[in-house]
Amino acid sequence: MNTISDWEIIKNGFDFSYLLDMLSGVIPSLICITLHELSHGLVACRLGDNTAKRAGRLTLNPLKHLDPIGLLMMLTVRFGWAKPVPVNMYNFKNPKRGMAITALAGPVSNVLITVVFLLLYGALFPFLDGGAVGDYVLYMLEITAYMSLGLAVFNMIPIPPLDGSKVLFSLMDEGSYRGLMRYERYGGIALMALSWSGLLSRPLSAAIRWAFMRLVPVAWWACDAVGKLFS
Repeated sequence: MNTISDWEIIKNGFDFSYLLDMLSGVIPSLICITLHELSHGLVACRLGDNTAKRAGRLTLNPLKHLDPIGLLMMLTVRFGWAKPVPVNMYNFKNPKRGMAITALAGPVSNVLITVVFLLLYGALFPFLDGGAVGDYVLYMLEITAYMSLGLAVFNMIPIPPLDGSKVLFSLMDEGSYRGLMRYERYGGIALMALSWSGLLSRPLSAAIRWAFMRLVPVAWWACDAVGKLFS
């Protein structure tokens, strides 16, 4: 009885909504960054570079891809980055082209994830809407879709170490490419400063919202399709 009473005191004194809020940010972030980096590695491997495979990065284990600062950015401003998958562009038959395709694989995968989660949201909406648990599941699906799209848009900014920089730099001559990539380590600091100052986060958030609203009809299409199927 004492054990049960103690548990009741702990349960009643603990704000479980805080834990749910934390999970609603952490779980979608881990899904988005894990699949983003895995896509880079799989495409690089497909194009002839096994560096990511040898480094153990072709995995769904989020801890292998986690960058603490990038995750913090995902949780605070809804866009960020993971630990970059190692890629040796000189293992590709066409190094610049291979690097550009590998870099694009991450954002493209995130757009696809957004579409899939919106489809799930729409398909499950008729069955889950209205209940506390159901509403939370729907919210998790929505926030995962939104954060995944945010990761895609954010990563297309042409600032190292983001994917957009690798696509842009692949169009340059090799000397310029090597010169610019030397500043990659400073890019993360610049991105954090720009985001937390609001200089980047405000326009970027507006761009993500605009893109997300263009994709929302996917969810309502799925909802209508399920409704007709079960009507």
